[in-house]
Order: sequence, then C-alpha cells, then structure tokens
Amino acid sequence: MISEQKKESIITEYLTTEISFRALGQKHGIDFRMIHEWVQRYKGKMRSKPDKPKRVKPIKNPDELPSDVKLLQAELRKARLLNEVLTEVINITEVELGRSIRKKSGTKRS
Repeated sequence: MISEQKKESIITEYLTTEISFRALGQKHGIDFRMIHEWVQRYKGKMRSKPDKPKRVKPIKNPDELPSDVKLLQAELRKARLLNEVLTEVINITEVELGRSIRKKSGTKRS
C-alpha cells in the first residue's frame, strides 16, 4: 500500500516536471495507470470514492454556493498547488546539495 505522502510526492513530481506517467511508474515501481488516476483525482477530473459516508447534505447546484465560498475554494486549491510545488523544489534542492535544508523539529537557536 502506498502512503498518502508518497502519492502526493509522485503527483507533485508529475505536475512540476515533464516526466511521463510511464517513466514515473517505472521510477517508483507503480503501474502508470494508477499514477494517472491519482493525478486526475487531484485535478478534480475524477470523483474519488469516499471512505466514509458524509453526514453533510451535499449542495445539488454549485451555483447555490455563496461567491465568497467559491473564491475561498479557488484560493485553497492554488495554495495547495503552490505548497506542493515549493515542497518539490526543496526536495530537488536537497538532492542536488546532498543534504537536508529543512529545519529539524527541536532544533535550538543560538
């Protein structure tokens, strides 16, 4: 079973590079169709199967959402994508430098 963090890392790698699904699949030892499905779900083109039934009644018409909610949803999608891009930039930089540049938890300042 692939961890969510690994899935997100692979999705980010696909979105931030020009590598194909097949090449990513070979690199990570995963069927390229699975990676394609993850990316499509991330992009919102496929509906994922909910793990648990939702208790909140879904809005049948998205036009019923207030405009500020739609704006916040769009901003959240952009912020999540930016976060993934920046995380991948850090990952690439760490590989190129050969050392970790992230702050370790518990690190004391002098």
